[in-house]
Amino acid sequence: MGSQVADINLRVQITNRQILKIAFPIAAAILVPQINFITNNIFLGGLGEQPLAVAGITGVYYLIFAVIGFGLNNALQSLISRRAGENRINEIGNLFNQGIRITLVFSAFSILVTYFIAPAILGASLHDPSNVQMAVHFLYIRIWGLPFLYVYQMRNALLVGTNNSRYLIAGTLAETITNIVFDYALIYGHFGLPQLGFNGAAFSSILAEATGLFVIFGVMHKKGLGKRLQLFKKYPYDAANTKLILVQSLPLVLQHVISVAGWEFFYILVEHHGERDLAISNTMRNIFGFFGCVTWAFASTTNSMVSNIIGQGLQHRVIELILKIMKLSLGFSCFIFLLLNIAPTLFLHIYKQGNDFITEAIPVVRVVSIAMLFMSCATIWLNAVIGTGNTKINLAIELFAICFYCGYVYLILEYLQLSIVIGWTAEWVYWLCILIPSLLYLQSGKWKHKKI
Repeated sequence: MGSQVADINLRVQITNRQILKIAFPIAAAILVPQINFITNNIFLGGLGEQPLAVAGITGVYYLIFAVIGFGLNNALQSLISRRAGENRINEIGNLFNQGIRITLVFSAFSILVTYFIAPAILGASLHDPSNVQMAVHFLYIRIWGLPFLYVYQMRNALLVGTNNSRYLIAGTLAETITNIVFDYALIYGHFGLPQLGFNGAAFSSILAEATGLFVIFGVMHKKGLGKRLQLFKKYPYDAANTKLILVQSLPLVLQHVISVAGWEFFYILVEHHGERDLAISNTMRNIFGFFGCVTWAFASTTNSMVSNIIGQGLQHRVIELILKIMKLSLGFSCFIFLLLNIAPTLFLHIYKQGNDFITEAIPVVRVVSIAMLFMSCATIWLNAVIGTGNTKINLAIELFAICFYCGYVYLILEYLQLSIVIGWTAEWVYWLCILIPSLLYLQSGKWKHKKI
């Protein structure tokens, strides 16, 4: 077994073909959860404007905890990619197993926070008591999907870090089919199942996450990946690797939580403007989620490939790699920008909210489309910083950006009471505040001697 592991070569090459080979399956894997979220909102839109509006609050709240797993995912992916670049394949299984242990502890903590603290936070933040009640009851159900989601994210880190991203698609396809079927069945009461309304979306999402997880582990077993990388060998608790994962991941966890908490702050301020503005803003989040999948896929690819080539000792080619990925990311985003501005109603019609809703939403779509151009570059440079192993720098950059972001949205939406069209320009401010320090740090070369 040891010689079999040693014979595996997981080192990447700095070519557009290699970049696209890694990125496209990741994009498909990221796209499917976004389709799930959009599907939830389409079905919930059929229940009226209030469920669609409250879905924005609950969606961002759940995302706060989901990105804890995403931070762990990014750190583990960087570590696995580094070991792959160094050709230390025999250490990957142990890293993966320690990561699973950590995520299960984090998921238990998140469930407790939701049950004991979330009602007070939402009650103090939202103006409409009926919105609070609806959101809390939904989250009491939805939060039980976290253990499945976290393990699912660790699996993503493993597959991307070992250049096996093509296997991501099977699990995510199973997830989206399950979500659509049970959304239809449980929200409206079809196929002999109870009509659960708004809460039906919570149950269907949990079932979808569990299905995706079990399917992809089945695929990994069938392809022999677990055996080749010794994933399911009985690894005891490893304090050194657990500490390494936590040291690398905690700044990223804080970074992502702060980022999404800033977005939740934005949605709370929008709620003060009424259900229509909140519902429109929720559809904008869907646009970011759906059309941003390619950008995030390139960002994840950047993290993995930068760490891999540093492991190969090719630090002098990191900037070359980043620029290659950024050009591809920006090119796809320009295509999406044109699509959204030429035919914005195509996306908005699916929510079935009427012509007045669409008319008010179109100017916001145009603002968001510009923000996505900034995002397509900023996320590449930020994830390159993750790939270098300097995750504390990521946290510092995020703190810098979110302070500007929160101050800006409070000034625009709460103090000056301007429209959400102006409020959404906060995304321009945020992504520029991410891009500039990330670019400057990587150009400085201070990361070149970092060991992880």
